[in-house]
Amino acid sequence: MPAIDVAGEFETIQRLLKPLAHPEWARGLADDVAVLPSRPGHDLILTKDAIIEGVHFLPDDPLDTVAQKLLRVNLSDLAAKGAEPFGYLLACHWSERCGWPEREAFVAGLRRDQAIFDIALLGGDTVKTPGPASFSATMMGWAPSSSTVSRGGARPGDLVFVTGTIGDGWLGLQAAQATLTLDPERMDALETAYRTPMPRVEFATVVRGLATASADVSDGLLADARHIAEASKVGVEIDLEVLPLSAAAQAWLDSRVDTQAALELLATGGDDYEIILTVPAGAENVLRREAERRHLRLTRIGRVVEGKGIAVRHLGQAITPTRIGWTHD
Repeated sequence: MPAIDVAGEFETIQRLLKPLAHPEWARGLADDVAVLPSRPGHDLILTKDAIIEGVHFLPDDPLDTVAQKLLRVNLSDLAAKGAEPFGYLLACHWSERCGWPEREAFVAGLRRDQAIFDIALLGGDTVKTPGPASFSATMMGWAPSSSTVSRGGARPGDLVFVTGTIGDGWLGLQAAQATLTLDPERMDALETAYRTPMPRVEFATVVRGLATASADVSDGLLADARHIAEASKVGVEIDLEVLPLSAAAQAWLDSRVDTQAALELLATGGDDYEIILTVPAGAENVLRREAERRHLRLTRIGRVVEGKGIAVRHLGQAITPTRIGWTHD
C-alpha cells in the first residue's frame, strides 16, 4: 500500500498527471496497471532509471529540467538498443520543497518532452518523502522481433563510432556548480547539456540496422566501451585524440596544460547520453550517410580487436587512464 501524500497525492494525479496519460492504455490513471495490446512481430523493450536530488541533479535545479532529464536518460537507453519509445511509468517521491508550483513545473517538463518524443504516461505512483526528492521512470518501446541490439555482438574487425560530442555532461555539471569559468554562451551550452541531454532517438533505426553492438554513454565513454568489450568478449581500442568535442569543451581543453589528462577526464566523466556502437568495416560509408541525413555528428573513435577489455591510446601511444568512468556503489 503506497504511503498517502496528505499534501495532495490524488489531486496531483488528477490535476497534473492525468492529462499526460495515454487515452487508452493508461486507463485514466484510475487503475493499478496499464494495459498494452500485443503487437505482432515486435518485442516490447523496457528500461528503468532513477534520479535522486544531490546525486543525479542539484538541489536547486529547475524541476522542469529534472523531469526532462529523467525521461531523456531512459530514452537514451532505448535509442541505443534500436527501439522506438511509446510510453512510460513514473514514480515521484516529492520532498518538502516540492509544493504545488514545483510539481506544476515538473509536469510542464514532462509535457514538453512528451510532445517532442511522441510518448505518453501510462501510470505509476506519487508519494511524499522526508528525504531528498527522487524520481524514476520505466520507459517502454517497440523493436521488430529479434532485432534489439545488445552490448554483446561486437566482433574483431568492427569499427567503433560515437554520436555527438563527449564531455559536455561532465563539464556542464561544473558549469552549473559555478566551478568552471568560460564565456557566458559556452557556460549556458554546457549547463543545457547537463540538465537536458538530447537522446539520439532519431538514430535508433540506424543502430538497429547496422550496429553489431551498442550502448548509451552514461557512465563515461571509456566505461561504456569496456561494457561492450566485456559483453562481446573482445578487445576494444579507443583513440583519445579523436574525441569529438563541442566548441565549449574544446575551449576548456585549450586552457589545459596536460592535454592527455584533460581528454581522459572528458572521456570518463559520463552523463553524455550519446551512443557508442560497433559496425562492420564495410558498413562505414552507409553509417556515415545515415548520420549526415539526420544532421548528426558521427566520429570513428577506435576498433574492435582480438583480446579482452579496453585499450586506450593517445597519439598512438598506449596509456593507462587513472579511471575508466562512473561507478554505482
